[in-house]
Amino acid sequence: MKRSWMKWLPSVAATAIVAGGALVVPLAAHAAVDLPTKSPQQVLELAAGSTVTSFSGAIEQTSDLGLPQLPSDMPTPPAAAPATSGSGSAQASILELATGSHTARVFVDGPKRERVQVLDKLAERDVIRNGGTLWFYDSSAKTAAEATLPTRATPGVTGTPGTVTPSQLAQRFLAAVTPTTSVTLGDNTNVAGQDAYDLVLAPKATGTLVRNVSIAVDADNGMPLAVTVTARGQDDPAFRVAFSTLDLSAPDASLFSFTPPDGVTVSRLSLPARPQHESAPADAAMRPSVIGTGWDAIVSIPASPATRSLQRAPLYAELSTPVADGRLVHTSLVNILITTDGRVLAGSVPAAALESAAAG
Repeated sequence: MKRSWMKWLPSVAATAIVAGGALVVPLAAHAAVDLPTKSPQQVLELAAGSTVTSFSGAIEQTSDLGLPQLPSDMPTPPAAAPATSGSGSAQASILELATGSHTARVFVDGPKRERVQVLDKLAERDVIRNGGTLWFYDSSAKTAAEATLPTRATPGVTGTPGTVTPSQLAQRFLAAVTPTTSVTLGDNTNVAGQDAYDLVLAPKATGTLVRNVSIAVDADNGMPLAVTVTARGQDDPAFRVAFSTLDLSAPDASLFSFTPPDGVTVSRLSLPARPQHESAPADAAMRPSVIGTGWDAIVSIPASPATRSLQRAPLYAELSTPVADGRLVHTSLVNILITTDGRVLAGSVPAAALESAAAG
């Protein structure tokens, strides 16, 4: 149940505060697109059956989650190398990528060759995977880190913090379609030159912050090309991710080979091995629990040294506001309550729902 709910949780908002985020982009207006008529179920099946494994393209992002901008006296930290989620560097990096606009280039050739480039002004941050080797590179900081992926590493470990392709994000929603969701079709669209169906997922529950999720599904191959998340009570999307350019041919193999440039400081990272299905501590008292089901469910994480460390994080005060029994991190899509005793409650629900769950 916990995993199912977490798939629905708009991860771009929740992880922007706790552990990570996602790149997002606006869709350009296009003339009406004429496509063969399909039912919502047929478009779901089209997306589920997509076999596209090689592509390259550009992703541009805009985000309006209601998150604060970085403090003016805090320099933007490098985001290409992993960092401890409680560190000021990691939180500032996450916040920087979860607000405003950004551009990324992606290159994918099968499940084991990937490259993501987050483009900054006169600089770039890269994550390159080539088989079992992973590189993180920040041209501005002149740093690079190499790691070897464990043989039992959890899938999806690649990707710069704050980045995700439309396909990756769409699959999180599509994999969790349940009777709590209304599935309809919007107007046909065109994304990055590809005609697409607009699959609209909307929660049936009224006690959720999410109004709907729109997924542009390539009419020819079923590849998700764009994801738009709209918050309840708002006209403009809170979160959008889409390709602005797309090439469905295999990228050149040289793009997945990386040699640190001269003058770059190189370090070695050790990534922990973890079974793919290991997700909760053995002590039942420390396992997260889920209150409710579907879109308006709440995840409750018991107090621990890890959760209490959030209260000592450098950006904790800037990101949160005081409430009766702790502090609240608010976005247009997700609320996160960190109680005085160190518990964490999160959900796409109003703050009052989290406070009630914490008190109960």
